[in-house]
Amino acid sequence: MQRVTNCVLQHKGNLLLLQKPSRNWWVAPGGKMEPGESVREAVVREFREETGLTVINPSIRGIFTFLITEQEKIISEWMMFTFLAKNWKGTLLEQSPEGILAWQPESTVTGLDMAEGDRRIFEHISQEDGVLYGTFRYTSEYKLISCELSSDTPDVSKREGDDV
Repeated sequence: MQRVTNCVLQHKGNLLLLQKPSRNWWVAPGGKMEPGESVREAVVREFREETGLTVINPSIRGIFTFLITEQEKIISEWMMFTFLAKNWKGTLLEQSPEGILAWQPESTVTGLDMAEGDRRIFEHISQEDGVLYGTFRYTSEYKLISCELSSDTPDVSKREGDDV
């Protein structure tokens, strides 16, 4: 199972996002954990590699399992640990090796092109406190089939089916 970390950097009503060239989807900068690396070490390293910035005191905001299925069989499974940071040091890269970096208004982020599961993650980070836990099931073409979400904030737990 692959483990990845990412971080949403928030500043003055904006979020620093990365547009990946493969699908032109907007994501929070991050990437794969290395063997023996802690989740916190990974998020700081990956964010720095993709943005040039070192996040200070990132806080965990989501822990997710992603299942990619083909004909109802799981073909890939990975976990993602999502952090939020409001402070950083360093200078933003002019060109990221992973795509286009841009500050996006927080109020419009969920309207950008992105995976449907990411939309729910950004909604939580923008509107709720606490940690969101979830399982997302996608087709091999990355169409969201279902998601199960729960939070340590009492009114956030829900399950969504084929109507996502």
